[in-house]
Amino acid sequence: MSSSNNKSGGWRTNKWVRAAIPALLLHCSIGTVYCWSIFSQEIADYIGYSKGAVEWAFSFAIFFLGMSAAFLGNIVEKDIHKSSLIATVCFAAGMFLTGVFIKYGGTHQHSPVALVGIYLSYGFIMGVGLGTGYLSPVKTLMLWFRDRKGLATGLAVAGFGAAKAIASPIMQKILGDNQNGEIYKMFMILAVVYFIMMFVGHLLLAKPADWHEPQDSSQKPKIMEVLKTKPLSNYIGIWVMFYINITCGLALISQEKMIVKCVGLAAMAGVISTISAIFNAGGRLGFSAWADTMKDRNTIYKMIFILSIVFTALVMVTGGIKNGEGNGLLIFLVLALIFVVNAGYGGGFSNVPTLLSDHYGMGSISAIHGITLSAWAFAGLTGNQVASYIVNHSGEFITKVDSTGHEISVNPVGYQNVLYFTIALYIVALILCLVLVKPSGKAVKKN
Repeated sequence: MSSSNNKSGGWRTNKWVRAAIPALLLHCSIGTVYCWSIFSQEIADYIGYSKGAVEWAFSFAIFFLGMSAAFLGNIVEKDIHKSSLIATVCFAAGMFLTGVFIKYGGTHQHSPVALVGIYLSYGFIMGVGLGTGYLSPVKTLMLWFRDRKGLATGLAVAGFGAAKAIASPIMQKILGDNQNGEIYKMFMILAVVYFIMMFVGHLLLAKPADWHEPQDSSQKPKIMEVLKTKPLSNYIGIWVMFYINITCGLALISQEKMIVKCVGLAAMAGVISTISAIFNAGGRLGFSAWADTMKDRNTIYKMIFILSIVFTALVMVTGGIKNGEGNGLLIFLVLALIFVVNAGYGGGFSNVPTLLSDHYGMGSISAIHGITLSAWAFAGLTGNQVASYIVNHSGEFITKVDSTGHEISVNPVGYQNVLYFTIALYIVALILCLVLVKPSGKAVKKN
């Protein structure tokens, strides 16, 4: 797509209006799924269930995000207008229904109907909206920004990461203003707001006029045929290292709030959460834009895994989490680990579609990207759950008074032990990155 075409065709041929802005509207909406930790305890208290029981709603949301992306990738490939509309309706409806079932749970304490309803609404319905909404703009961006595919996908996926930083203070303000504790109202209000944002994105989103998808499915090779154009071990390596990066990221990020409190920074927990979200978004944009300048995008994953191993090892060797309180150097190392893992976690997401396109071409990229996102689905069921298991079954919970004067229950040794799990997986991922994933040389140019 030439620059003169973009200038002469008005907004209908403007890559920012037809790709970048709608991508941000979609991803900044669905990315709020990562705000779950802000209100999960309030939901649990409101409906009369434990936080652990309620947490499964988030795990289901991530699982169905990945699985809907895997199974609906072909729909996205054929018709982004249909897929972006499905995303808009499912995400907004799921959020609104979550509010309905929370309200029901508030008047019917310990009701299994409320809990299962939240699982279905936030987990399944919203999850389908997440998967289709995440995929819909990606190929479109790469088609409009063919020379800077990494920058383009990084921009959109950064919106997914930045959504938490943007939405968190808004949600906390709504919750703070709601003196009666009626948390369900927040979900209903935001459902309407996000429907409007995503529907505008759906209306604007369009592929370039010079790109034509084959209407006859027989013209397009099957997914396995495309994957077999390279050794199958190459794709397996990409899938597994992607899975590991998400699993390790979720394991640490799910404990982030308590780790911060454990090292004596409870008063700054909100600020640190916002900064980590910025690193998450920055990693998505920075790593992917940087990869545009490299011959082999897989170099980015090598860097992510090496940095994650180094900082995890430093906190392990120094016992930074369990010995950090009052020690400036150890607190710095713990915060550096949190920020590096967040950046690598985000960068891993933004580089996957462009890495796949370098290896397998653009023809079936939405479907291949969708199948690869199944790794996110399984990581959603393992990362935070394994971390919670380690924390609950190792070390010892102690009660301490934080800097705000409140009593908190923390498990310093348990949080420290999570790092043994993550560093082992990071090492495996680095080995896969070096051995299985072959350099693409950006050789596949068949559009």
